Amino acid sequence: MIKRTVFDSEQDMFRDSFRKFLLEEAVPHHEQWEKDGQVSREFWKKAGEMGYLSPTVPEAYGGVEVDFRYNAVVAEEVANFGLTGIGFGLHSDIAVPYIMAYGTEEQKQKYLPGCVNGDIITAIAMTEPGTGSDLQGVKTSAVLSDDGEHYILNGSKTFITNGQLADLVIVVAKTDPSAGAKGTSLLLLEAGTEGFVKGQNLHKIGMKAQDTSELFFQDVKVPKANLLGTEGMGFIYLMQELPQERLSVSLSAIACAESILEQTVTYVKDRKAFGKSIASFQNTQFKLAEMSSTVTMARVFIDKCLELHLEKELDDVTAAKLKLLSTDIQCDVVDECLQLHGGYGYMWEYPVARAYADARVQKIYAGTNEIMKLIIGRSMV
Repeated sequence: MIKRTVFDSEQDMFRDSFRKFLLEEAVPHHEQWEKDGQVSREFWKKAGEMGYLSPTVPEAYGGVEVDFRYNAVVAEEVANFGLTGIGFGLHSDIAVPYIMAYGTEEQKQKYLPGCVNGDIITAIAMTEPGTGSDLQGVKTSAVLSDDGEHYILNGSKTFITNGQLADLVIVVAKTDPSAGAKGTSLLLLEAGTEGFVKGQNLHKIGMKAQDTSELFFQDVKVPKANLLGTEGMGFIYLMQELPQERLSVSLSAIACAESILEQTVTYVKDRKAFGKSIASFQNTQFKLAEMSSTVTMARVFIDKCLELHLEKELDDVTAAKLKLLSTDIQCDVVDECLQLHGGYGYMWEYPVARAYADARVQKIYAGTNEIMKLIIGRSMV
C-alpha cells in the first residue's frame, strides 16, 4: 500500500466521524430508500446538523469554511458503503459552489445557510431531452418580461439528480437564443414557483435510491434578482466549475472500486469450489493482481489531482483524463469482481451487484467519456 499524504489528522478524524454517521443513519435505511426512490429529508437534515453538507461554505453563511478535502472524504465514504442514493456530491461539490462563486451577497445570505443546515436541498438543471452533453444546444429559454422585473422561463430538463427533493434549482437557460453559448445564463429557481412542475421520479437500472427527475417550466416568473452571476456568462461558469465536478465523480469511482475489490478478496478466500477456496486458483490471483495494480495507479493519480485542485491548478484536460480513466476503471473492476463472485454476484443483495448497476452511469454524467476524449484529443493537435 502506498501511504496517502493528501489528508492530515483532521480529515482522518472527520472521516471516522462521518463513517460512524453513515453506519448509524444511512446503511440501515438504504434498502428502504431504494424502494422509495429517494433518500429521506430527515437524513439530509441530520447531515446538515452534523456539518456534513457544504463544509467549504464560509462561516459568514453558516458553514465551517474548510477546504475541498472534506468534500472528498464525504464522496469516498458514501461510495465505500455503496450509498449511491445520497446526493451530497451534487449538492456540496457541484450546485452550492455556483452560489458561492457567482452569487450576490443577498443570494448568499438567503440560500447558503439553508444549504449548510439541510433546510435547502439543491439541484442543477443542465441536461435536456435533446441535448445530452451538448450544453451549447440548450433550448430552455428565459426572456425578460416587459417590465424588466422577471425572466419568463420555458422549457424542460431531464435526468436531474436531487430533482424530486430539490428546494432550489440552478437552471441553465438561454437568455439570448441568437447568441449561441454566449446567450446562456444561470437562474436560481425555488421549488413551488408557479409554473414549475417536477415530473416523475425516473426509473433507472441503478442508483435506485437517488431521486432523478424531469423538470418542466411553463411561463415561470423568475425574479431578475435570481440571475446567478452575469447574464450571458452561464456557459463560461459551467466550464469553470466542471473540473471540480469531474474530480468529485472520480473520487467516488475509485473509492467504489477499492471497496468492491476489498470485499471480493474476502469473498474468494471464503468461497469454495472443487474442494478449495477460489482464492487459491491462479486465475483468481492474476485477476486480483491486475485490479489491485490498476486501482493503486488510479489512487495515486486522483490524490495528485486533489492536491492540484486545492492549489487551484486542476485544469480541464487533466480533469477530463481523470474522469475518463477513473470511471472506466470503476466499471472494469466491478465487472471483474462480479465475475469472481459467480452467480451470487448477480444477486441484488450482494454489494457487487448493486455496484455493477450503479457504476455504469459514471461514464455518462458529468460529460460522457466520449466528450472527455474530445477534450483531451483537441488539446493535443
